[in-house]
Amino acid sequence: MTDCRYYCMMRREEERRLGGLSPVQYHGKWPFKRVSVFQEPLSAALSALNLLMHFTGWLSFFLLVKYRLPLRPQTKKTYYEYTGLWHIYAILSMNAWIWSSVFHTRDIDLTEKLDYSSAVAVLGYSLILTLLRIFNVKEGATRVMFAAPILAFVTTHILYLNFYELDYGWNMKVCVAMGVVQIVAWAIWAGVTHHPSRLKLWVVVFGGALAMLLEVFDFPPYKGYADAHSLWHASTVPLTYLWWSFIKDDAQFRTSTLTLVKKAR
Repeated sequence: MTDCRYYCMMRREEERRLGGLSPVQYHGKWPFKRVSVFQEPLSAALSALNLLMHFTGWLSFFLLVKYRLPLRPQTKKTYYEYTGLWHIYAILSMNAWIWSSVFHTRDIDLTEKLDYSSAVAVLGYSLILTLLRIFNVKEGATRVMFAAPILAFVTTHILYLNFYELDYGWNMKVCVAMGVVQIVAWAIWAGVTHHPSRLKLWVVVFGGALAMLLEVFDFPPYKGYADAHSLWHASTVPLTYLWWSFIKDDAQFRTSTLTLVKKAR
């Protein structure tokens, strides 16, 4: 069924090209040229690379907080208050890139919904984590108050996409809105904080803002392979490396601050 849809789409696009017409989107996606089993080879490969970047970033973070930084003497837990939250972020991010790789390899209803749902989930969670970190929220009850309305909205949106209508335009607006809020929040925080790694954060913020423009101002795939979405995947590779570098620096900074305070007492 998917092969039939693909070949019909490509035949239709060839007719449009011969007629001097521009490419159009089908079911929210541009027509791409396949390579073996890969329906969107460039996006699939770059999604896998982003998955690798998140895995290596999380692994280096885990090794840092678990074995290189001091632990609390009584509990043997990390001093860094956001360790567990970043572990969850890593899991959600890797899950999102796994399904992005699968979806760009084979586009069927199931993989499409899993890809979109996973992307919304990690965006919603990262928005929560952004607010918790920049407002320095440590208490469990306060964290729940921050997270509850966002979790409710994200859950409702995911259910809407899966069981009511997979509205591409509405989903794009929701994702862009959550992304913009995070970028603005981190930008303001980077401007007022004295964090030693704020320069890395500035690069991620401005790089992320520029990368988001690729998602907003879409264009057809060049030579049938590279479109704006695949270029967005490419831009997130170095940004992911720098982002995890900032997270590790933040863990070191907070641990150093808390241990110095403890010694001063």
